[in-house]
Amino acid sequence: MRYEPKRYQELALAFMQKHNRCALFLDMGLGKTVVTLTRIVDLQIHHEVHKTLVIAPKRVAEDTWTREVRKWDHTRYLRVSTVLGNAAERTKALKKDADLYVINRENVTWLVDMLGAEWPFDMVVIDELSSFKSTQAKRWRSLKKVIKLSEYVVGLTGTPAANGYLDLWPEMYLIDGGEALGKTITAYKNLYFYPGAHSGNVVYEWKLRQGAQKHIDVKLRKSCLSMSKEDWLDLPPIIYNDILVRMSPEERNIYDTLQRERVLPLYEQALAELEESDSAIVGTTAASLSGKLLQMANGAVYDDRSGVFNLHDRKLDALEELVDSSGDPLLVFYSYRHDMDRIRERFPQATTLEGVETITRWNRGKLPILLCHPASAGHGLNLQDGGHIVVWFGIPWSLELYQQANARLHRQGQEKSVIVHHIICENTLDEKVLTALHSKDHTQRALLDALKMYMKGV
Repeated sequence: MRYEPKRYQELALAFMQKHNRCALFLDMGLGKTVVTLTRIVDLQIHHEVHKTLVIAPKRVAEDTWTREVRKWDHTRYLRVSTVLGNAAERTKALKKDADLYVINRENVTWLVDMLGAEWPFDMVVIDELSSFKSTQAKRWRSLKKVIKLSEYVVGLTGTPAANGYLDLWPEMYLIDGGEALGKTITAYKNLYFYPGAHSGNVVYEWKLRQGAQKHIDVKLRKSCLSMSKEDWLDLPPIIYNDILVRMSPEERNIYDTLQRERVLPLYEQALAELEESDSAIVGTTAASLSGKLLQMANGAVYDDRSGVFNLHDRKLDALEELVDSSGDPLLVFYSYRHDMDRIRERFPQATTLEGVETITRWNRGKLPILLCHPASAGHGLNLQDGGHIVVWFGIPWSLELYQQANARLHRQGQEKSVIVHHIICENTLDEKVLTALHSKDHTQRALLDALKMYMKGV
């Protein structure tokens, strides 16, 4: 296929040509991959780059980059080696003579340990830069050791600060070595943030100082380009629809009993352990409590022996109504393994997302129901040819996962209005999570506040 770049893609390419190390904060659907490949081709023609490493989410590494290379006339000559599989397979792939070496982010530490100072890559592309937002993650610490050895570095993401501006420092350090936001995260925190919720010396939340956000935005302009799809794409509308389900009195009684006996004691124990009685619950405990409550809202919960206790089928009933009435394929997102198992038991025609073959069948209209976990289908998958209806069986707390998942259908090439159904269980944490997503308040603080508010009612 002949590549005819859109105006926004020309601007992105021009920006990359001016900056050896840069980040493209481009919304989903703006063609980050083909723009980056075009830049790689340009650098290869001028003999400035010989080997490029692409680090990507696993499914993207397996399919997207190879498919995009083969798609366009001007990139087809690029030789791609996918560094995936077991250690022996990865080692073999590294030894191949190729132009692009594509690896999933989970194997970055293995790669760095194996190559060390013998780093052969002139260029590194970090596809989904936001997955390198933690300085405590092994992959971040590993990549930090070697990335300065590459002349060209490009970071790609549509959600650079999904959990707030604190995420930006680790991401940008890999791009510019601290030029924009400082050499250490401590200095960055001290300059732009102040402690919010805390207990003693433990800070659970950092808040931006007045005027800090604008100052950080200015600092990023030198090496970052941001574009929104709303400004550049003429996409069909996206319609959100909330489907409220209600437990029977008997089911509600079981639900309330489980909350009192299993969830409330954990909440009270967490509060008792804090030095300040009005402080928020620590993040790990909050995530555990939130998970139990959201499982129960979905209709089943893991017990103490990793078994599954079924509470109700209200969401399954609502999904069945959608299946019967829509007449179109449904892309259904679930949260827990028992959600998937229960959906497949009710709907034998449902297929789980397992690889390229499944994606191809979906886009050809061969699958009436495609089941996906948002963490597996969040980046780089083009599913817009197979349908236009999204169903959220379980609502995720992460705004990044939520937006990325919806964008699998709401992207260039979609010809119909995209309908996003949320199946919500009345008077459960579902409602609080959805409110936070709608308000785009997806910080840990919002989760903690939602839990505190919800548990007061329990």
